[in-house]
Amino acid sequence: MAKEGAQRAEETEQMIDKEGGREAAEGGAGGSLRAGDAKEMRAVVLSAFGGLNKLRVSKKAMPEPQEGELKIRVKACGLNFIDLMVRQGNIDNPPKTPLVPGFECSGIVEALGDSVKGFEIGDRVMAFVNYNAWAEVVCTPVEFVYKIPEDMTFSEAAAFPMNFVTAYMMLFEVANLREGMSVLVHSAGGGVGQAVAQLCSTIPNVTVFGTASSFKHEAIKSSVTHLFDRNADYVQEVKRISADGVDIVLDCLCGENTGKGLSLLKPLGTYILYGSSNMVTGETKSFFSFAKSWWQVEKVNPIKLYEENKVIAGFSLLNLLFKQNRGGLIKGVMDKLLNLYNSKKIKPVVDSLWALEEVKEAMQRIHDRGNIGKLILDVEKAPTPLMANDSTETSEAGEEEEDHEGDNENKERMPFIQ
Repeated sequence: MAKEGAQRAEETEQMIDKEGGREAAEGGAGGSLRAGDAKEMRAVVLSAFGGLNKLRVSKKAMPEPQEGELKIRVKACGLNFIDLMVRQGNIDNPPKTPLVPGFECSGIVEALGDSVKGFEIGDRVMAFVNYNAWAEVVCTPVEFVYKIPEDMTFSEAAAFPMNFVTAYMMLFEVANLREGMSVLVHSAGGGVGQAVAQLCSTIPNVTVFGTASSFKHEAIKSSVTHLFDRNADYVQEVKRISADGVDIVLDCLCGENTGKGLSLLKPLGTYILYGSSNMVTGETKSFFSFAKSWWQVEKVNPIKLYEENKVIAGFSLLNLLFKQNRGGLIKGVMDKLLNLYNSKKIKPVVDSLWALEEVKEAMQRIHDRGNIGKLILDVEKAPTPLMANDSTETSEAGEEEEDHEGDNENKERMPFIQ
């Protein structure tokens, strides 16, 4: 471990020396640049909402930190199902395109904005970003940045914030998980599902029921108590094992699973909706799939909830961070999670590493639900030649070379619960 720490310290010094030399050459003292001398970086750009052909690796002007922000030289970025839905325009009030996707990353602090305290140039950090994470450099407010533990890799750090904060807050802040309780989690092989399983293991005698594609069962069977095929009748399977049902249901699927989840709740149980992946059936957004999914959602009767002593809730981490200004609350959760990591009670599960130029293939893997744990964009990774030939090509930011057939359908935007 000491050897790894020394290796990382050397990496950091080399990065800072390299970038410092580049700034001196291009901008002189302080890195200030004249008009027309703006430094450029590589970034994944979404030119319009739609399919995979809307993604390109492009050159963009490098951002500089404003007051209260940190500038981070990105090493790794996390991919989440929400990124797929952003690409399709399948979210409520999406920003205008072209845009750089991505909400979490890890890297090295390269510059500090005015009034920033608690960080130094060269610090290894992970961060939430309100879009723009899939790039070589990002700037984000200091309240969304956290130092990386010494023995955590950059890829693990990029896999940590979204998954573990979401899992922790649903289990402990919303559902009040305690000893002896039971939890049903869908997509148990995904990043959040694996985080849920690990966090449940920190509490004595918690029973975890999970659903996942059958090909994932061998890899994840040790992380959950009872594992079911995602296409099987899991309601009957759960009731066969626990006639009263479960205390907590964590639903990222929505549609018909909402009613099933509510039916499985014990008295005083909590159902939490944190996603709606059932609405994604093809490469582009489908109004039919959306309508079908919401049509299958059980109509919630408050009187019935009252009579059955059940709780229904929703959770969106991104809204909590960027719309509802709860950065301080999230920081407290991150402190608890990092303590658990340092105690070796939790550890991010990384499915695979992909170059920026391989973003299409990485997103297809998410779409196919093929991942076990988190997919990571490794900014320094060279693309696999066969993929690079048929994948993202470097072009000017926002330039779109593909045809726009089907774009009209994708302009119709639907509400989305992340």
